[in-house]
Amino acid sequence: MSAENTFRCVTCTAPVNIAVIKYWGKRDEKLILPTNSSLSVTLGQDELRAKTSVAVSKDYTQDRMWLNGKEQSVNTPRIQNVLKETRKRLSDSQNETELLQNVHIVSENNFPTAAGLASSAAGYACLVYSLSQLYGVKGEISDIARLLLSCRQGSGSACRSIYGGFVAWNMGELEDGSDSYAVQVAPEAHWPEMRTLILVVNDQKKDVGSTEGMQTTIETSDLMKHRVTIMDRRMEAMTEAIKKRDFPTFGKLTMQDSNQLHAVCLDTYPPIFYMTDVSRQVIRLVHAINDIYEEVKVAYTFDAGPNACLYLLEEDVPRVLSLVQHFFPPSQDKGEKFVTGLSVPEVPVCSKDVSKISLQQNPGAIKYIIHTKVGPGPQVLTDPDESLFTADGKPKL
Repeated sequence: MSAENTFRCVTCTAPVNIAVIKYWGKRDEKLILPTNSSLSVTLGQDELRAKTSVAVSKDYTQDRMWLNGKEQSVNTPRIQNVLKETRKRLSDSQNETELLQNVHIVSENNFPTAAGLASSAAGYACLVYSLSQLYGVKGEISDIARLLLSCRQGSGSACRSIYGGFVAWNMGELEDGSDSYAVQVAPEAHWPEMRTLILVVNDQKKDVGSTEGMQTTIETSDLMKHRVTIMDRRMEAMTEAIKKRDFPTFGKLTMQDSNQLHAVCLDTYPPIFYMTDVSRQVIRLVHAINDIYEEVKVAYTFDAGPNACLYLLEEDVPRVLSLVQHFFPPSQDKGEKFVTGLSVPEVPVCSKDVSKISLQQNPGAIKYIIHTKVGPGPQVLTDPDESLFTADGKPKL
């Protein structure tokens, strides 16, 4: 029997999402129900994406999974719950015989994993979407993606990567979590001028995983109790700013929410330090640039890591990028390209701008910069060459 007849494979990609209104902490650890709603921007997949191939075969003797070339356990409660829930929603009767077959999963990212770049959200959203395509699952699947969370491995925020554009994860109110899922606030075409610069300070695995940090914060932070009380108003204000394409309001809210998240981390006992001195220098630079413009033209946000995500409009990218590169130039031995992603017209840094910023140059502090924009949700790849499986159903490692 040929390989084509012994296994069936689906390959998909899914995007990174970077929250502008962040969730931190869960009111239910088992169902992954957050303490507050959150809102994110889905980024372009040409620059940041996870790719996953899933296959079923009567020849597979057990469920198996590989991530970035290394085999991972599929026997965690979260992974098993997702496999079980996806299979339970099978809607295509011709696939019913495949329910008894084992599944193999191969996934890879085109960006650093576990470094605070939302790799888990992209990876696990891609897993859920790929499985839903494999089994013919119809309807809402972001609630399945929400279930994917284990220490240092997955994030409930994966549910936001199921959609493109601007996406909210509604915390919900029901005890069973059935009303906690992602919804699209606006499609990627709604604000085509929006751009993102990701400043990679450290692309290594972070010391404290998000799940571990959240649990400790919920247990010890008094400031966290205050944060929860204001999040509904903040969500409403951010949603309105996006709908109106009001960048100054969008930018201010983004920075305020990022600042508060990291203040909550500092209020945790023992304190959690995700940002570094370089992260704080980036914050100083952003506020200095906005002072020069005399309005909010660029906004920073930091997830659970030191890497900065800067939001700004397309027209402001050349000027802002020239200042970032001036104060954080690449190290002299930098071999590969310093700025990747979307092309940017090169403009000389304005000496007048530089003179207004009291910040020392810090060569090599930023490893590289990724320039991207708002992007779509998960995609199915139909080209067989894109598969992460060989023709005989084995993972390409």
